[in-house]
Amino acid sequence: MIWGLLAILAVIIATPFVAEARRPRMDRATRANAPGEFANLSRGITHYHWIGPSDGPVAVCVHGLTTPSFVWEPIANGLADQGFRVLLYDLYGRGFSDRPKGPQDADFFVTQLHDLLQDQRVDGGITLLGYSMGGAIVPAFAARHPEMLRQLVLLAPAGMGHDLGPIARLVTNHNWLGTWLMMAFYGRSYRQALDAERDLPTAIDGIVDLQMAELDYRGFRPAVLSSMREMLDMELKAEHRKIGKTGPPVLVIWGREDEVIPISGLDKLAEWNPAAQQEVIDDAGHALAYTHNDQVLEAMRSVTDKRD
Repeated sequence: MIWGLLAILAVIIATPFVAEARRPRMDRATRANAPGEFANLSRGITHYHWIGPSDGPVAVCVHGLTTPSFVWEPIANGLADQGFRVLLYDLYGRGFSDRPKGPQDADFFVTQLHDLLQDQRVDGGITLLGYSMGGAIVPAFAARHPEMLRQLVLLAPAGMGHDLGPIARLVTNHNWLGTWLMMAFYGRSYRQALDAERDLPTAIDGIVDLQMAELDYRGFRPAVLSSMREMLDMELKAEHRKIGKTGPPVLVIWGREDEVIPISGLDKLAEWNPAAQQEVIDDAGHALAYTHNDQVLEAMRSVTDKRD
């Protein structure tokens, strides 16, 4: 009897990991129809593409925890119309980029971005934009490479030490149990959260189904979990204070109705960097990059129009 129960328990424990191992890899065949190009960097292949005039000032967009670089396309197209040459890329573990193992912390993401800029021979004068978790990667990069940057734009930025809720705490703070819960239940939870957004106005056709498609590939769940444990758990007080003292100028845009990264971070950021310009879009939630892209672009004009 006890051996039968142990066997059942072993199957229950193993099932989500077996399912993960059976998912298809992000490989050459999958990438055949991807837009843009690929760079072979120090930790693996990174998918990227450029939008806008080849002689324009460079803007680089860093996306967030789960949604790849296509999340930036409405804003990137608006910046291209303003004359910017915009670089979009997929963070490791997302989109068409590789899924390398290891902790996805600030060093991990800053190295990927720095590698890509070197590969593309971009060495300065950059407008660097970060959305959600990208809003934590960007100040981490800026604190280390201020000489490369002209200005920063952060949308609903992580890095304030915010609380993601009891389920996220359970997943991130308990190693084996948290990993099993993530592998077993994250897909269902993520789909439910996305289905709840199907009626949102959006500038990206099929955004919900595009986001859900990330779940189909091996390595996405472990990447999200590692980022939650390593990157999203960081408080970037020192980085923001350094940026406030030495530059570059910073614009931060918040959604007043954001339930993922609440607007309460505005006051904390104002304390860390009083020079940062902060704007609030009243009826926007966390999806503001593609539900309120016109308002975001309008808020950005006060910074981007000064680029010359």
